[in-house]
Amino acid sequence: MNAPAHAHWDLLRNPAGQWCLEVDGVLHERVVVARAFPISAPEGPVCVLDADGHELLWLEDPAALDERLHERVTAALTSREFTPVIEAILHISSLSTPSRWTVRTDRGITDLLLTGEEALQRVGGKSLLVADAAGVQYLIRDIPALDRASRKFLERFL
Repeated sequence: MNAPAHAHWDLLRNPAGQWCLEVDGVLHERVVVARAFPISAPEGPVCVLDADGHELLWLEDPAALDERLHERVTAALTSREFTPVIEAILHISSLSTPSRWTVRTDRGITDLLLTGEEALQRVGGKSLLVADAAGVQYLIRDIPALDRASRKFLERFL
């Protein structure tokens, strides 16, 4: 359901630390807050799902929420998401897979292992998901915005 202006809702944590959603006095426990379009519109709509994955609440513009609710929605999203953004490719061990990549992300410098070309998946026209052997998904948000050396590394794999 959309978050109608007349509906009273709140996002809170229960004593076990799990997120709960209260809508018009009805409490839904163990909810999940998720971005509707995490790659193409990371600041866009957000949905709140029940434990079975059914949509309970749709927030078209989370930035328009009052400060307290916005902070809670952001905290719930942050606790769930872990997708480091690759800002630069510093080194690639081999021009074929498997290869070890040294990258600078928004969380620091790290090494990742690509086991095959299927680890690289285009998302839209400018973005790329990179899956390392450990199962971590990295995001290159805007390939053309990378520095020249990083783009040259990528050209060898794309």
